[in-house]
Amino acid sequence: MKVKEIMTTGVRTVTPDTTLKDVAAVLVENRISGMPVCDADGRVLGVVSEADILFKEYEPGQRLGGPLAWLIDGRSDAAVLKAAATTAAEAMTAPAITINPERLVAEAARELIERNVNRLPVVRHETLVGIVTRADLVRAFTRSDEEIAREIREDVVLRSLWLEPESVTITVERGAVMLTGDVERRTDTRLLGRLVARVPGIVSVQNDVTWRTDDTGRRGRALARNL
Repeated sequence: MKVKEIMTTGVRTVTPDTTLKDVAAVLVENRISGMPVCDADGRVLGVVSEADILFKEYEPGQRLGGPLAWLIDGRSDAAVLKAAATTAAEAMTAPAITINPERLVAEAARELIERNVNRLPVVRHETLVGIVTRADLVRAFTRSDEEIAREIREDVVLRSLWLEPESVTITVERGAVMLTGDVERRTDTRLLGRLVARVPGIVSVQNDVTWRTDDTGRRGRALARNL
């Protein structure tokens, strides 16, 4: 599954000179926690969120406690600037961490977790085309067993590995996947397990597919590491 299949289109955005009062109003009215800041050509300059606006609740020199204390009291330049911000450009987090719509959902999940962000603007040719959030990925995780099995068969077995469909039997029960069957090469079984594990909605993978030829030489190991 690719990002373009789960992303939200028609994204609410603001311009760099939008006041923070107006930014807050858009967030509240649309029940969202953050949004891209874009220029006139639709290029993403940054992201402004509720967390950025929270800095306005405190004066730059005020002594703080709680989760923001290490930021403000540490006198980081970014914290002081955000506390003094009056526009989206001054408060936003930049540069924005973005993703291409053709990337896999698993890659989006990794970006969200490793970068510790809640949303990724989706960009094609430097222009905003959508947004993907943690909530979008959670919804993808609730897909039915039938949808999961179909994606494994069509996207992994057929399109990615070019295996004969009858060579692999796919069983999915409440997100737990069991793979059985027989294929020509050992590297195919390894790649099959890795690619299936990236399909959204899967809880576990048991790969019992056997092989007829052991091709796990240097080239095969290199290919497996790159996936």
